[in-house]
Amino acid sequence: MVFDDLVKVTSGFQEGGLPVLIEPIKSFNKLTETNQLPWQEYVPTIKKVVDEFLLNTGGILFRGFTGGKGDSKFCNAFAQMFGEQLLTYDFGSTPRTDLGEGVYTATEYPAHQIIPLHNEQAYTLNWPMRIWFHCVTAPQSGGETPIANSREVYKHIPLAIRERFESKKLLYVRNYGNGLDLPWETVFNTDSKDQVERYCQQNDIGFMWKDDDELRTWQKCQATAQHPITKDWVWFNQAHLFHVSNIEPAAREALLDVVELEDLPRNVYYGDGIEIEESILQEIRGVLDQQTVSFPWQEGDFMMLDNMLSAHGRSSFSGDRKVVVAMARPHTESGSF
Repeated sequence: MVFDDLVKVTSGFQEGGLPVLIEPIKSFNKLTETNQLPWQEYVPTIKKVVDEFLLNTGGILFRGFTGGKGDSKFCNAFAQMFGEQLLTYDFGSTPRTDLGEGVYTATEYPAHQIIPLHNEQAYTLNWPMRIWFHCVTAPQSGGETPIANSREVYKHIPLAIRERFESKKLLYVRNYGNGLDLPWETVFNTDSKDQVERYCQQNDIGFMWKDDDELRTWQKCQATAQHPITKDWVWFNQAHLFHVSNIEPAAREALLDVVELEDLPRNVYYGDGIEIEESILQEIRGVLDQQTVSFPWQEGDFMMLDNMLSAHGRSSFSGDRKVVVAMARPHTESGSF
């Protein structure tokens, strides 16, 4: 398919079109000498493509629009073309670097670690609806950002598990600092306890200051959610990621030798505080594995996801890798469970 005689549209990664691949018909050999971004002439067409495909498929990969070059400023400019105010990474759960102007590094975990599929900030009642990834440096091998159709995940989760999660909801418990996880000052972007408490009160987050002057929070959240525009139901939580069973067994044993279960950096329970069965989480992980779509990054790639319709993760890799992220369009779920 061709749009406006300017871009070609294909869906060669997976039948059903996630992600849709968009490429310019004109090739870029170098950036323009007028400081004009190389995709500038394509902006109206890119917007048409997004309107046509994003809500249908959940994800779009733009390839070949930067002349094979990547830059964190490109990510800001590409996201800004949609007129979106970019979001800050508040109440985050993983280490990132703020690159300025609404752009962050992707999660800075060691290269050997895999980040399971998840929807951004699905462990809260507030999340971005749109998220952009931009490949600045492609790794030597691996380092993909696998994605999955959250509507299909929802459909393939066994009904008994889905109904159990939907009726009970999920309780996320976090303990900050102590050299085991991000300090609360980083997570809340402040060193003021009063500001932390106000944020928690405004966002239905329970909290307590512990004897070591560190912080524990807990929040009851959704297991599934309905997209505000398409009205589709999606699997939308991070239970499989937050649960202690996500930690490699030897590391888990070592961690539990140091802290009690309730003091783990993060864990998740049913909404009534009862522990979630590991066997159920393994079934959920199996569904996510079955729905995974993966492709190698090329430098200069942009991927735009509807954060509710598509989950994302990260594969292990070798060599240098730099992928940057921007988020927009905040959504708030009711906390009155």
